[in-house]
Amino acid sequence: MILTPSLFQVSLAFFFLIVTLLILRMRKINREKELIVASLRMTLQLILTGYVLIYLFENPHPLLSLAVIFLMTVFAIRNIYARVQLPLSRSLKRIIAFSMASGSIFTVFFFILLVLGVKPWFDPQYLIPIGGMLIGNAMTGISLGVTRLSAGMEDNRHIIETALMLGATPRAATKEIVDHAFDSAILPTINSMVGMGIVFLPGMMTGQILSGISPITAIEYQLIIMLGILGSVSITTILFVELGYKTFFNKDQQLIFSPTD
Repeated sequence: MILTPSLFQVSLAFFFLIVTLLILRMRKINREKELIVASLRMTLQLILTGYVLIYLFENPHPLLSLAVIFLMTVFAIRNIYARVQLPLSRSLKRIIAFSMASGSIFTVFFFILLVLGVKPWFDPQYLIPIGGMLIGNAMTGISLGVTRLSAGMEDNRHIIETALMLGATPRAATKEIVDHAFDSAILPTINSMVGMGIVFLPGMMTGQILSGISPITAIEYQLIIMLGILGSVSITTILFVELGYKTFFNKDQQLIFSPTD
């Protein structure tokens, strides 16, 4: 039996929003407005997305599916710019956009064409939700990578300059910083993988089980999705850090305070 929640049952879930707001009020934590806005945006965006998906599922077309993936990628790039609380030069923004687009889109279509073998490849029932998961996680990974790389370059400025004076190349002088940025970006994904199945059941797997799909089938999907997410985060982030550190040096391989334009 598949349980379909009614509108009243959905509204009851907002009880937890009220509880959280009360806790914020009692603890005098100034997050109430932010939480209300986030909840309203989430609700409206999900409702709108539901109607858009219904239309796409009923009218599958390669251009429509590609347009959705393109929009997801564009919004993900814009979110990275907004989430990173650091000044970003034009060159660093271009590298973020390139890494995000090339890495995540490669992963999405590798997954769709080879791992799942979806036919037709543009089937929105598979391409859009899988694309959303892979692109969304890649966005989070690059956001962490940008923050760690920028902070590491600034905090270790004197160490890098000393290494350069001793004859090290920019790549060698920044290797530990780049490695740390990459490690920080993939760590949340690794932590999720460690606890999955024992500490918690992931959202996709839970949703499939609630919809009546066999737990074994749900597990198979979750396994390949998590490996796809790992690949998406890894590929996009390594592209960014390997290209991004270069923007902190001028053409004479001298360290500058902020990325070059």
